[in-house]
Amino acid sequence: MTNKVRQEEKNVLFVISGDMVQGSLIDKEYRGISTIEIMNYLAPDVVTLGNHELDYGLPHLLFLEKMANFPIVNANLYITKYNKRLMNPYVILKVDGFNIMFIGIVTEEVLKSLKRDLSISTFVSLEDAASEVGKIGDAYKNEDIDLTILLTHIGFEEDKKLAAMLNPEWGVDMILGGHSHTFLEQPAQVNNILIAQAGIGTDQIGRFDVVVDDDTNSIVEWKWQLLPVDNNLAQPDSEIEKLIATFQEEVDRKYNRLIGRLAHKLTHPNREEETELGNLIVDIVAQLDSLDVALIGSGSIRRTKLGPLVTLSDLKEVFPYDDV
Repeated sequence: MTNKVRQEEKNVLFVISGDMVQGSLIDKEYRGISTIEIMNYLAPDVVTLGNHELDYGLPHLLFLEKMANFPIVNANLYITKYNKRLMNPYVILKVDGFNIMFIGIVTEEVLKSLKRDLSISTFVSLEDAASEVGKIGDAYKNEDIDLTILLTHIGFEEDKKLAAMLNPEWGVDMILGGHSHTFLEQPAQVNNILIAQAGIGTDQIGRFDVVVDDDTNSIVEWKWQLLPVDNNLAQPDSEIEKLIATFQEEVDRKYNRLIGRLAHKLTHPNREEETELGNLIVDIVAQLDSLDVALIGSGSIRRTKLGPLVTLSDLKEVFPYDDV
């Protein structure tokens, strides 16, 4: 899809608002290395961190960042002792004579991983995030920045609150968000800032066609589409299929064996209600640790169904975590 659009249009930017890793058993087995190799082939122009980028630990994240052939921006992760940012807070891309700034902001969820690493701090409140955006905006207010886009991983409702806090003088035009898995038929607009999100995973992609006025540095025309990724949209890329297959073969060899059989298929259709599959996972945890009561964050159940035949691969994909 991205290659097709790049061939058809003159000025194309492909961006990702976090959570590239921990989406599959392949990613878990290769600890994100496979995903970065695939992303290097897809060649995004800029990405930001989501909470899952820290699932394999901070040192490994820094290794993945070195592997990446694309910029990863984040403005609010700090090395505590030196008050020094962990990542580049922003990047300015030059496209057809236009200067486009991307700033990265991550969710509070990241703290769950960082609590084990006292050397790292983060701003967690929306007020602090807005302040960071303001510092960067003020630093470049005398520069010719034609478009300013926030790549956030804080959730759609938080995106709207953040947009309301931003001073128009900071020049933010658009927020492209993640984390809440929100499917938007049309963007929201708060404080004259367009806010969009393209759901979850790779079954769909968000396309923004934007016209920018070089004199006023503002968006004067736009069109948003949430497009299902299928054969009607674009033909599969044979090279990326080959790349994924090399990882898949290794994973199948290790995990594709039958470990059990359920009386019927268990489902987990959404996170807001009790489900059979959720109860199974909780029962497993309770038995492992001889607990009287066990609670599971339903978002940690990463698939919507299991069984009736269950392979080790199925179980690992449903609940891929092995950390604290």
